Amino acid sequence: MLSGNKGEWSEVYALFKLLGDKQLFAGDANLNKVEELFYPIIKIIRNESGGNFQYEINGDLVIISGGKEELRIPVKTFTEQSAKLLSTIKGSTGAFNIPEIETFMNSINCSSLKAKSTSKSDIRIVIHDQRISQTAELAFSIKSQLGGQATLLNAGKTTNFVYQVSGFQPIENEIQTINEIDTKSKIKDRIESVKQFGGNLDYLSLEQDVFKNNLVLIDSLLPNILAEIVKTFYTSNLSSIKDLTENINKTNPLNYDNQSAHTFYEYKIKRFLTDVALGMTPSKVWNGIYDATGGYLIVKENGDVLCYHIYNRNQFEDYLFQNTKLETASSSRHEFGKIYAENGKTYFKLNLQIRFK
Repeated sequence: MLSGNKGEWSEVYALFKLLGDKQLFAGDANLNKVEELFYPIIKIIRNESGGNFQYEINGDLVIISGGKEELRIPVKTFTEQSAKLLSTIKGSTGAFNIPEIETFMNSINCSSLKAKSTSKSDIRIVIHDQRISQTAELAFSIKSQLGGQATLLNAGKTTNFVYQVSGFQPIENEIQTINEIDTKSKIKDRIESVKQFGGNLDYLSLEQDVFKNNLVLIDSLLPNILAEIVKTFYTSNLSSIKDLTENINKTNPLNYDNQSAHTFYEYKIKRFLTDVALGMTPSKVWNGIYDATGGYLIVKENGDVLCYHIYNRNQFEDYLFQNTKLETASSSRHEFGKIYAENGKTYFKLNLQIRFK
């Protein structure tokens, strides 16, 4: 019997819901459905362990091919099953099974909660773009708001930023005193203690060169920009990417020429978020080529399924920019948040992790 959490069952829900709706709606930056921007669905392609199955919409029928025989299921059946599945997902916790839904899944050649894939994509959809009268096959990763919010950029030692402490050369007992601060906001309080001693954190580099060079590939000053954003996160009450970016746009730490009101910081951060969403990871060399996933399907709490795709780049970037935030990962696991001395100089590491709001 299949068992999964809310996020895993949401993949099956997205399949049922889209086949029942017969169209794919785009969303705006605030996760609202854009009623006038939608794409009729021609077919949905799902990779299962038993093969590649296609769910083609033909009027009021869904024609399923790829198995031993062609199946014809009324569209309204998918609408009914998606409603039942959504209700069960909302009322469940942890890992759970849904025998009635699993029986229906087996009848339509859908044997697993998560589609088999060698890329980040969970589902492929062939749509008709009415604006240009052409079809396009789009690949998506499915993100669900029915469960916990997913991370966009996972923390690791690879995402540690190294700052040199200036204006303060602590002795051993002062280092110990600062590092022994163990409040709920211990990292913020340790940085504040450094400031009270007259010190400041000046960005030096990233802990590992691969991530640093990945950032430089996107923009030569992106490491410096992110270093300022990370430091602001740990020294203020700001956490959303949008708020943090607006803050450094005001302080302009890189001294950009703002006389013509160019949005330097926002533009570069949006490029960074897009590259992370579409393939860039901190530990692997990034060549700037997006993987097969072109965007996200968001399963909202009300059951709507909205698409954000590089196919509509502006909406995709705005969604990422307005719906992500920084958060504090485990400082012990990733070894950051303490002041330390090395070769007569003093340093402090801060970590970058980004999660959807």
